[in-house]
Amino acid sequence: MSYYDIDSILTDAQKIPCTFELEVPGLGILEGNPGEDIKAGTRIDLPLWLGEMLSIGARLGTSRLVTLDMPDALAERVMNALKADPRTVDLRALAPHFYTLSERILEIFEEEEMVDVLSDTFKKRAAEISDQAHNPRGRWARASTFSVGSMRMNGSVMFRAAHDRAKQMRIWAGEAKRK
Repeated sequence: MSYYDIDSILTDAQKIPCTFELEVPGLGILEGNPGEDIKAGTRIDLPLWLGEMLSIGARLGTSRLVTLDMPDALAERVMNALKADPRTVDLRALAPHFYTLSERILEIFEEEEMVDVLSDTFKKRAAEISDQAHNPRGRWARASTFSVGSMRMNGSVMFRAAHDRAKQMRIWAGEAKRK
């Protein structure tokens, strides 16, 4: 991804739960108490970029300053719902940039099962998007639990690309009029 990629910037701003392992004097402003100390064991939601830097960059001996916790968007209950049927989960409600957040979290945590679940989720949702793009009338004819309005930006871009390719194919085959 590019340095100027807006999805990356917004993903880095996403707050994730962090647990402080050491007491930090004067940093209570992070939890809304200016001038106070942050006690060891305090759990605070920090932007991903800050939590990541504090967890790997600030080491004193063998102790970490902060331990990153799994965000709610990738919690076990969400993974179970994605295993059951990924098309029924509103990923945008969980995290506006779900896939880029997942990618960043998987760089930090080594979760092989999560990689498999997220890959399967992307494939199944991409197939549904492609089906809707190639057959837009069929989407309204059948009851679908997957709504275009709940897709992340990747889904919208994918839908537009598949729809345009299907239209170009019909034009090439002489089935549709050129505009």
